[in-house]
Amino acid sequence: MITRIVKLGIADRHVADFRKTFKENHARISSFPGCEEVRLVFDLSNPNVHFTISTWNSQESIEAYRKSELFKGIWSTVKPWFCAKPEAWSTAEF
Repeated sequence: MITRIVKLGIADRHVADFRKTFKENHARISSFPGCEEVRLVFDLSNPNVHFTISTWNSQESIEAYRKSELFKGIWSTVKPWFCAKPEAWSTAEF
């Protein structure tokens, strides 16, 4: 299993929009082939900083999602709302 962590800085005026977009797309993302779970959390000391934490069965599943129309549609919506460059990590337990 791979845990993917993506850090996203969202501009103040778009935090509610971002959270709404995530909620509206949560079921579609979590049912994407190879995705076991996806959730959204935010930093308590800086509520503009959000993290998506998702669990995938393979790196290929992550790449398929990143190339999908689903991802492209969501990304094109939320990208203008960023106030910082996104950061991402793919992690595994040992």
